[in-house]
Amino acid sequence: MAKTDLNKLFDRDFNEALVHQVTVDYMTNHRSGTKAQKNRSAVSGGGAKPRPQKGSGRARAGTTRSPIWRTGGVTFAAQNKNYNKKINKKMYKAALNCIFSELLRKKKLHYVDDFNVESSKTKSFIKELTKLKIDNSLFIVNEEKINVFLAGRNLKNVEVVSPHGINPYNLMKYNNVVVDSKILDKLQVLAS
Repeated sequence: MAKTDLNKLFDRDFNEALVHQVTVDYMTNHRSGTKAQKNRSAVSGGGAKPRPQKGSGRARAGTTRSPIWRTGGVTFAAQNKNYNKKINKKMYKAALNCIFSELLRKKKLHYVDDFNVESSKTKSFIKELTKLKIDNSLFIVNEEKINVFLAGRNLKNVEVVSPHGINPYNLMKYNNVVVDSKILDKLQVLAS
């Protein structure tokens, strides 16, 4: 029954160009772009003319913040840059559906009936993980299952996210994706 639901939900052909574009845009949007240096106008000081225009025998200078002076501004200073790219909602949803469909075809998408752990201890998560016989996995569970999030956060090659934490990058990063049965309706909204 559950497998049939997944087949109905994720039946899109894999569009490599779309998935690549959406993934690159998603990763680009996470760039900080905070590299910056001060140009001559951003460096503090330099209001007064450092010496008279004539008479000293030295070069003319109007400010101590000139790039040729020590402690002056940088000539071609790097500035903050915004790398954000707009991703259309339809494209983003279509890309997610493509990825889920491909995971299902390659038998990397696993459907678990009400995934939960006994306590917030890591060993309880490992116990459930050995029952599933999978490693290097992304678990998609309901936000209310706090124990699952706490127990899984310290494991290597395991990530636990809510349906709103899904993105193209983390879906393709792991070998397996485990979906909790309780969130199937939310996945339908997100990826269709």
